[in-house]
Amino acid sequence: MDSKIRFRARVAVALSIASAAALTGCGGGSSAPAATDDGQPIEVWARAGTDAATTYAAMFKEFTAKTGVQVNFQGVPDLDQQLQTRAASKKLPDIVINDSAALGNYTAQGYLQKIDKSSVTGNDRISDSLWKETEGLDGASYGVPFSRQTMVTMIRKDWREKLGLPIPKTLEDLAKLATAFATQDPDGNGQADTYGMAVPGSTERGYLGWWASSYIWQDGGSYLKDEGNGKYSSNASSQETQAGVNWVKQQFCTPGNTQPGALTAATSVASPFFQTGKAGIILTGPYNFSSFDKTPGKDVYEVIEAPKGSKDNTVLAEGENIYVTASNGKKDQTKQVIDYLVSEDGQKAGMTAGKQPIVRVPVNSDVDAAAVYKDPRWSVVQEALKSSSKAFASAINFVPFRQAAAEALNKIVADCPADNVASGLQALDTAINDELNSQNAKS
Repeated sequence: MDSKIRFRARVAVALSIASAAALTGCGGGSSAPAATDDGQPIEVWARAGTDAATTYAAMFKEFTAKTGVQVNFQGVPDLDQQLQTRAASKKLPDIVINDSAALGNYTAQGYLQKIDKSSVTGNDRISDSLWKETEGLDGASYGVPFSRQTMVTMIRKDWREKLGLPIPKTLEDLAKLATAFATQDPDGNGQADTYGMAVPGSTERGYLGWWASSYIWQDGGSYLKDEGNGKYSSNASSQETQAGVNWVKQQFCTPGNTQPGALTAATSVASPFFQTGKAGIILTGPYNFSSFDKTPGKDVYEVIEAPKGSKDNTVLAEGENIYVTASNGKKDQTKQVIDYLVSEDGQKAGMTAGKQPIVRVPVNSDVDAAAVYKDPRWSVVQEALKSSSKAFASAINFVPFRQAAAEALNKIVADCPADNVASGLQALDTAINDELNSQNAKS
């Protein structure tokens, strides 16, 4: 087992245990903080930058106008760090809106109250599969779905058409297109300065494990296998996972198929290669539509259905949940906030009220993203979410698994001459099973 992978996983678990003690007072033997109503406006935090925060503020202004319930909203870019600070003082914000993948971490730390989904007005307009993603290891719900999205493949249409190549239907087609973009001067400037894919191959925040997951699923592989009843096992060393990783390694090891420096690139470094016309393919979320429509320009790139691997065209689904914290004693206000956020009005406000959508694909089945945005590209996202998407396991703290996957894959693809896929994934397999044991989630 790779010692670096083992160390990182242990650090993540240690942080979780320390935070749990800080919130629940476990170290001193006391119980979790009592939920109280301090008489102040309900406090809502969301992980949001400046533009997203304007949308939240506009949405809650509309909510207050409708209900009279005052909301103290804060957009917090470094949300998890700030939550740990609040946990230490045993006074969390009343409601937190954050990644669905944060659920396992939050429940492990004792941050959350259970949710009775039957108490949510309009709960039947949210699919059972989304409600399933809010369940903890004990099978109870700890969140309310708020927004979802899938990764989509974006391609420089003008480059593809200039080279006379078809829309890729398979991973083999996609690799050939990447090579063509790197070798056939698609921008016509006479310089060998274009590349195939813009790839975040860094280990930072587990980016490579996050990006590669869709391609691994498309070949039938996975990092984890759900064994049911809150238990999992590693699937990292399976033949199917090896096939997916072999395709990923092929891209890193074919000159020009990925941008220079891909092995150390976070998304903030990789995306500009597509945005500035240096790379012709990117797998990313639809939140980039607004920036890519400005540069390279809406008319020069296309959004396509994910090409198929040997199994299917599954892509990573992500999203945000509404979480009710352990110290929240504002039952009536909380219900009104949640009911509004998942209503038609709330979902549409989250898509249109500010500078940046905070609801990408609505969780309320009565709301159509393509119709609200008046943009057929959202139909691609919506259809992928409905028929060919998969989310990371949310009942467990997935952060250590994504980090371990990124570090293992980065090591594999960095050594092109080596026959190291099977051995590298065996090391990842051991690390994953160790982490499952530490989270009491090993089958």
